[in-house]
Order: sequence, then C-alpha cells, then structure tokens
Amino acid sequence: MSSKDDAENALRSYLTSVKEDLMTGVSFMIPFVTIGGIFLAVGFMVAELPFTAGDTETLFEETGSLAWYLGEIGGLGLEIMIPILGAYIAYAIADKPGLAPGFILSYAIQQPHIIEAAGDTVGFAADGATAGFLGAIVAGLLTGYVARWMKSWSVPSFVKPMMPILVIPVLTVALLAPVVVLGLGVPIALVDDALTSTLEGMQGANAALLGLILGSMMAFDMGGPVNKVAYVFGVGLVADGITGPMAAVMIAGMTPPLGLALSNLAFPHKYPDEMRENAIAAIPMGFSFITEGAIPYAAADPLRVIPSIMIGSASAAATALLLGVGMPAPHGGIFVVILAENVLGFLGALAIGTIVTAAIVTLLKPDQAAVDSVEATAD
Repeated sequence: MSSKDDAENALRSYLTSVKEDLMTGVSFMIPFVTIGGIFLAVGFMVAELPFTAGDTETLFEETGSLAWYLGEIGGLGLEIMIPILGAYIAYAIADKPGLAPGFILSYAIQQPHIIEAAGDTVGFAADGATAGFLGAIVAGLLTGYVARWMKSWSVPSFVKPMMPILVIPVLTVALLAPVVVLGLGVPIALVDDALTSTLEGMQGANAALLGLILGSMMAFDMGGPVNKVAYVFGVGLVADGITGPMAAVMIAGMTPPLGLALSNLAFPHKYPDEMRENAIAAIPMGFSFITEGAIPYAAADPLRVIPSIMIGSASAAATALLLGVGMPAPHGGIFVVILAENVLGFLGALAIGTIVTAAIVTLLKPDQAAVDSVEATAD
C-alpha cells in the first residue's frame, strides 16, 4: 500500500472518529433539546390562551404564571443543552476527565459578559453575542484532546488517583480557558461588529437580497452570534415601524427545525435511529420560532446540514419580503401569526422554506446504512 493510501486511510479514520465524538455529544444533548423545546413551546401556547394575562412577548415578565414557569423550565433546557454538547464531545474523546472541563469551557463562551470582555480587549463590542453550538464543538474537541494527552502523562503513583478527578480537569481548564475565551470570543466580537455594520447599511437595499442575507444568517449558527445579529436587526426596526425584516427573520428561524424534521420523518433511512425523537421535538420548536431545534442535526453533520438550512431559510426570508409580509411581534412563531401583515404570505414563505430545506438536505445526505458500512470499514 502506498504512503498516499496510508494517509487517506488515516484521514478517513480520523474523520470517522471525530464524527463519532460529535454523535456522542448529540445523543446526550437531545433529551435537553426535547425538554427545553417542548416546555418553551407549551409556555408560548399557554401565554396566548384567552384567559391568560400575558402573551408571547411578555411571557418572561409574568412572574409566577403557568406560562412563565413553563417558559423558564424550557429556557433552562435550551441554555444547558449547548454546554452538554461540548461536555460529552470531550467525554467521548477523553472519558470522565474531559467531562467537567468540556462543560465549563463550553458554558463559559455562552456567557455574553465573558464574550463582551474578550471583545473589549481588541476594541470591538460583542453586543450580547455568544459562541453558540459551533463554539461548543470547538471547545469540546480541544478539551477532549488536551485531557486525553494529559492522561498519557507518566506521574508518580501517589498522584495517579488524583489525575482524573483533580489534576486533569483543573489543568485542562487553566490551560484552555484563555485560548477558548480569547480565541473564540474575540473573533465573535469582530464578526458581530462587521455584520451589524453591514446590515445597517442595507436598510434601503433590495428586499430579496436583504431577505437572502437575513435568512442565511438566521440559519448559519442557530442561536449563535450570526443568528443574534440578524434577530436584533429585525427587532430594532420594529421599534421604527418597519416590520418586514422581523417577519423575514422569524420565518427564517422557524424553517430549519421544520425542514429537518420533515426530511427525517419522510426519509428515515437518511438518519440515525436516535434522531427520530429529535425530529418529533423539532416540530413544536420550529413552530415556536426556536431555531435551536436544528442544532442536533447540524452538530452531527455540519457540512451537509448547515448549507441546506441556510438555503432554505434564505429562500423563506426572501419570499416573505417579496410578498410584503410584516410581523410586529419579536417572538412567538405560529402563535402570533394572526398579527402578521399578509398571513397567507407568512404561511406560504414558511412552507417554501421548509420544503426547500427538506429537499436539499435529503438530496445531500447519503443513506445511513451506507454511512455505517463506511465507518465499519474504517474501524
């Protein structure tokens, strides 16, 4: 066998190993996505019932109400799911010594004040941005490899019992905290600043082009910094009486979970069996404008899923702006559709984005049986 074949086999084996590590993180994350998404969706639904005092816009202000309790529990599930992803990616690589460092480092870069402080070091405001699931994947992989490397150290016998529970976790966090925070936080601040400036300069631009950009941004990182810039842009214009971009942003944020759930349920042979439960949870999440319902799919297969959902969301957002759809509410999804300017246009754009997403991702993804066969060969 040539050295070229050896290199190709080594690369294939490494990529298979990385995918298995990602799938471990995804499998542990799915229950958190399910709990968080369903509780939050039910909270939105309860908030819109006639006998309640609030609505989806004021859900988290109605302290003590049933909708508030449901929303708070759901929010906790969605907040914790991304650190869980990073933690169990690290766990898959390094076993127990990687678990706590993976969680802490992934959680740290989801904190706006930490990212803001990192951005301040280079003179750019992050404006509440966080690293999102992509940052958690990077943090989880780095943590896992460093912790695994530390496990190989030759240490005195009296230190060995302390290695997995004290030495490795503490040293891993100490070593990687500045790397992860500054290495991810500063680029996030730079990207956030650049994207905000770009969008502010496009307010009078062609509607279709603006929709394509907003839709792509909403889908790219599903709740991360790029998504947040587009969302804040839409919300800010609502205060000025301009509701079209908010409608485009909301529809684009609903499309990824719905499109992926449609693909998963219609073509189950394209997905691992464990993703079915996420598909079921992704439906209410999508209808509730909780884009994070797509994260398990993107984390498991980012190279196919992220371009697919970006195209689907871009087509949905552009369609919404071309049809003159407006949305004065900053959140709520299907529960506030009655408030939309051009309700049929809202539903039509959502349907187009969902179908486009499902069609593209289904075409790109191979049969799961073929993937399993290739991975078995690589092993």
